[in-house]
Amino acid sequence: MNSVYNQPALLPVVALALFASMIEAKAQQQNRRQDEAYVSPSVPVATGKAPGMKIRLLSENAGVKHYVIILAKGDEVMSGLTDFARQNKVTSASFTAIGAFSHATVAWFDDTRKEFRLIPIEQQVELVSMIGNIALVNDQPVVHTHVSVASSNGTVLGGHVINAFVFPTLELFMTVYPIPLHKESDEATGLKLIEPLLK
Repeated sequence: MNSVYNQPALLPVVALALFASMIEAKAQQQNRRQDEAYVSPSVPVATGKAPGMKIRLLSENAGVKHYVIILAKGDEVMSGLTDFARQNKVTSASFTAIGAFSHATVAWFDDTRKEFRLIPIEQQVELVSMIGNIALVNDQPVVHTHVSVASSNGTVLGGHVINAFVFPTLELFMTVYPIPLHKESDEATGLKLIEPLLK
């Protein structure tokens, strides 16, 4: 008889426990989504993802080399440039480019988290501007580049490049310098920044 009377009393307790577990699960899911929207500045670049890349040395004078680098449909830009820098033992360089992407991910540095907040671009875009450099981190070349891209209605987005997939082409002109540049950690941000006097 007692069990019959206790069952209705248990229903609100069970309902409350279920509601609390649903709220907790939703919060965990939101935290996971938020964490997925950020990436560490030191995340490694995947290599070997630009098989259509073509390179031509245009000129060389006093150790300064000028290259044209053409990436093909489907090539991933950061991967291709990292491969180029490693294969050619680049220790300092600057570059500009034009072209277009099928899709990309750019980012904005969130100083409160010391991470990049990801900005996915899930559409074909024209590359309005791309500038970047290469310098050494722990004696390995690291590519750093920013872009501005325009969508079909002319809206411009931009930021630090995490990845960018070429469509139909990327035409990049790079100058490689004979004097190495090194990056070291900046205490305030945790970012690796070029220290021009570091040898």
